[in-house]
Amino acid sequence: MKFSLDLTVATRPEWVSVVKDDIPAFLQDHADCERKASAMAMSLVAKYPDRLEIIPELIATGVEELEHFQQVYEVMRERGIPLAKEMEADPYIKGLMTLIHSDSTRRFLDRLLIASVIECRGAERFRLISEAMTDDAQLRSFYHGLWVSEARHGHIFVKMALEFFEKEHVYKRLGFFNVEEGKIVAELELRPALH
Repeated sequence: MKFSLDLTVATRPEWVSVVKDDIPAFLQDHADCERKASAMAMSLVAKYPDRLEIIPELIATGVEELEHFQQVYEVMRERGIPLAKEMEADPYIKGLMTLIHSDSTRRFLDRLLIASVIECRGAERFRLISEAMTDDAQLRSFYHGLWVSEARHGHIFVKMALEFFEKEHVYKRLGFFNVEEGKIVAELELRPALH
């Protein structure tokens, strides 16, 4: 069963060209995103230790994201691409974070649903990269595998939310985030970055 919603705005085709023109920068940004995704899952464990129903899934997700970081790093190492010296602020994530409620209960729901939307956008973009890499079999295969994994993560976070909140409320709020995420994506500057 599919738990996440479809994205409301598709990535512009020009984004793929920008990425293909600077694969090293894209890989550096991708590595940073995987580190951040792992840290985000583990921060949910730290901030909500009483949410016992989802802690094992959060830990597994954090570990899987860290494994993705390891895989990206290996691709970079093989190509002689160093990790970025600093993790730059991500305007996409920054935009989404402004939408989060400040009180604890609603913030918990919002963080789970935003994580779902981010994973769905990542899946879409990994698919686009995989399909575009006709001249690079390694990256084509690598991003195809990540596309499948990220799509699954989009579902996981919604399932977690449904453990604690009413279905109607979850999907109403998820719909809001999907619409707002689409607006953010439509206004983003095109750059060789995952978001």
